[in-house]
Amino acid sequence: MRAFIFPGQGSQKVGMGQELASQSDIAKAVFDEVDEALGQNLFALMCDGPEDELTLTENAQPAIMANAIATLRVAEAEGGIALADKAAFVAGHSLGEYTALCAAGALDLQTTAKLLKLRGMAMQAAVPVGEGSMAALLGADIEKAEALAKAAAEGEICTVANDNDPGQVVISGHKGAIERAIAMVKDHGIKRGIPLPVSAPFHCPLMQPAADSMAEALDEVEIATPSVPVFANVRAAPTLNPDEIRALLVEQVTGRVRWRETAINMAAAGVTETVEFGGKVLTPMVGRSTDGVTTTSIISLDDIKGWTGSL
Repeated sequence: MRAFIFPGQGSQKVGMGQELASQSDIAKAVFDEVDEALGQNLFALMCDGPEDELTLTENAQPAIMANAIATLRVAEAEGGIALADKAAFVAGHSLGEYTALCAAGALDLQTTAKLLKLRGMAMQAAVPVGEGSMAALLGADIEKAEALAKAAAEGEICTVANDNDPGQVVISGHKGAIERAIAMVKDHGIKRGIPLPVSAPFHCPLMQPAADSMAEALDEVEIATPSVPVFANVRAAPTLNPDEIRALLVEQVTGRVRWRETAINMAAAGVTETVEFGGKVLTPMVGRSTDGVTTTSIISLDDIKGWTGSL
């Protein structure tokens, strides 16, 4: 049994999608459609940068989604396959959950692009620059990370944002609280705390204004029943219910990305192979979180041909 998975923020880089678009009209059509939906030349930014502009949340989120969907659609055409025939589940990390929903037909491409642009802008606007921060805790399991976050809070927000794998947890909250947490890592048996170069403290209660904006936007959007169940970040469990999907996407803005549990629960549901489209960030996380799950990462046309040829 196979799951298709889709990367989150941080996997963007200048040049992404360029080679694939030059080799495939199908990929180029995806990038053109996203540009049209957003009324901006996002693909040119993806190809040529500048990097600091591509890294802006409002650009990075739709760019990563577009790149992953282009890769998937080329794979479907190249292999003469449909997602629903080759994957039992889909899942994505944070913004990747929107990509997963698009891949499974719950959201159309233009709607997905617009939602992610709005999501990026809303997340950026939720907290004034410099007030929030995030840090990756290396060598931390979830229990150690939660204890550290609680100790460092001191009346401010400091919570676990991403439970990525057994040795990597990300915390998010007020800048002072995150700095205190980094200073206290050794006291909690954690190897290292690394400040992340992000512009806002994602997946914590400080994002409530962004959650409110997304609730409003999602209320006006049609969500179809996906062709396969989608594992939701905040539940680490699959759903096919459009109303539930809508509510979970709102909850996801302030809620924890439970990726380690998602990988474990997919394996428990019978998944023996994951295929990551458009990145290679989640693949090692799945490998570290599960036993006996084969992982594949697909980025280039050669990757696509190699994978579809083995089906």
